[in-house]
Amino acid sequence: MRPRPGTAQRPVVRAEAALVRHYRRLVRIAYLALPADRDRHSRVLAAHAAAQRALPSRWSRGTEAPLAAPQSAAPQSAAPQSAASPAAPPTLASPGEDEVYAALRLRVLRTALRPRPVRRVVAPRVWGLRLFTPHGGEEDAALDRALAALDAPARAAFALRAVEGLSAEAAVDVLRQAGAAGPEAAVAAAAEVPAGPGPDAPAFDPCAVRVQPTDLLRRRRSLAAALAVGVLGLTTTAAVLGASGPAEPAGRPSAAPPPGGAADPGRLVRVAPDAWQHTTRVDFTAWPARGERREDGALLGRALASWAQPGPRTRAEPGTDPGPPTAPPHLLYAGTVDGTGVVVLFDGQRIARYSDGQGGGLDLARADDPDPATAGAVVLRRQGTAVRYLLAPWVEDADTRRIDQPDAPAHPLEHPDGVTAAAPGGGFADCRGATVLRLHSSPQLAERSGVLLADLGGLVPAHLTWSPPDRAQTPSPSQTQPPSPSPSEATGQDALQAWARAGCAVPDATPGVRQLSLWAFANQQLPQNAGSATWYCLRADRWDGAGSAATAVLLPASRTPQRTGGGPGRACSRFEPDVAAWAWWRSPQGTEFLLAAGSRRVARLTVKGPDWSADRAVPDHALALERPGRATVQVEATLDGGTRISPPH
Repeated sequence: MRPRPGTAQRPVVRAEAALVRHYRRLVRIAYLALPADRDRHSRVLAAHAAAQRALPSRWSRGTEAPLAAPQSAAPQSAAPQSAASPAAPPTLASPGEDEVYAALRLRVLRTALRPRPVRRVVAPRVWGLRLFTPHGGEEDAALDRALAALDAPARAAFALRAVEGLSAEAAVDVLRQAGAAGPEAAVAAAAEVPAGPGPDAPAFDPCAVRVQPTDLLRRRRSLAAALAVGVLGLTTTAAVLGASGPAEPAGRPSAAPPPGGAADPGRLVRVAPDAWQHTTRVDFTAWPARGERREDGALLGRALASWAQPGPRTRAEPGTDPGPPTAPPHLLYAGTVDGTGVVVLFDGQRIARYSDGQGGGLDLARADDPDPATAGAVVLRRQGTAVRYLLAPWVEDADTRRIDQPDAPAHPLEHPDGVTAAAPGGGFADCRGATVLRLHSSPQLAERSGVLLADLGGLVPAHLTWSPPDRAQTPSPSQTQPPSPSPSEATGQDALQAWARAGCAVPDATPGVRQLSLWAFANQQLPQNAGSATWYCLRADRWDGAGSAATAVLLPASRTPQRTGGGPGRACSRFEPDVAAWAWWRSPQGTEFLLAAGSRRVARLTVKGPDWSADRAVPDHALALERPGRATVQVEATLDGGTRISPPH
């Protein structure tokens, strides 16, 4: 009997959907596994060719494997299968992983593991243009050099561990299926690669490329025609890859609407209630499904359908991909909150909160690579200035307190089944005294006993940290890098006092901020016995990797800090731990002073004004100059190693 038309094509349709949905991940895996010493243009095109060739031309019959791996794609080191006794095909996917995607990934690896390119492989071509991944910093270059020193199996192992997040055992299994020689040794070699910016950096994303013309001088008379051909080639390639719609943030897997089963609640991932007690990955993936409607198929189906096909009621925080889930979502909660059906999901990269009814819809926020602190709570429901949180299963006690009232007692917050009572939220943006959430973890979680979180209007509260001055120690003679501020939890009384005084100077208090850090980098005794001033550096780090910093000084008799400078960048982070700042100050006697201060490694401060200058050694890292009137000045700090830094103002 002849099969019905289209029946044999359904597996191919699944493979096509998986390829489009995970194309960016597959290309990134190929790019990392390919030889890192070839030119970047060829490497980009070869990575796209490997991903595009992963789609089989036909579907294999008589096997349970979702894709037939072509024998020509396997390297020579692959062990041949016995034809005498057909065994069951190997399992290509880890538990909970899409088997179709795992088969595509295996084909990509087999292509990338080839020692030499096959001539019959047709790579994408772009005439008149060269494609490059964006240039990164020193850390990107160091990672590229480390990858170039590895052999092909080790590079493939690094891609599986870094991009896919596979365990060492799972990576060994995938490499063995791909025919890599010595998979155990390859995984061990990949583990020796020093930690850097990570493969999600734009420098390792062949889908976020820069374009440069070739033979520009020779072709200048026909530049318009050449660019038109190049643009046409890029447009055609984009159409083939299905990359339609707005560009997504660099470093994120592209997502396309998944096949029809995406709205099936049976595909949701659920973990055991005690999973967090038996894993080293204590984050959203260890949250169990909670809520009295976690078996409500209709509610779960509406939430999944809303995410599978984003529409006008989809709201994504800045830097968040608004597309469909990139993996089968974890169910974190499904229940009725204040009379409204609410579902919370996590796809490994983003938190999605679906709400029924008028004014509901889908809210998305980045939450990739969380930790026990940043995965401690999610905003479950927001009504006006009041919020209800869904707390992590490892949270034993919770309370709230006004951040501008550090001496006031905290208010215990009941949280049956992880859902808290309504609590005040927001307040950081306009400095009206935010109510912060303090969580105490179970004794079974020894990493942190307490954390402080602040609601900034998004789905995931920001984690507050504190670095007192004595944490910035002078480096020992054996140290080659300056010490970085070592943040601690902001739950102690000294931290609460500091946040109460300087919290209003945070540079960013909007949704999408992952962590707010406060560092008191200097204390200065003021002239004329006027007391002391404390210099702070405040930093806001976002989930997408961006960040900004601000310096501020708190002067006697002042209830709010005075901002002295700041802006986007890495200042006050572990990458740039040296900082300096200055401000004008009028003493109680009416004398005008210029105040300047620096962190522990600042040895000299230089000030230049109209027709005057001062250059002083500052053993106490601070300087006060009496001036008759304020004027435009330039301040420069010299570190103990001779490096000069200029504070922004």
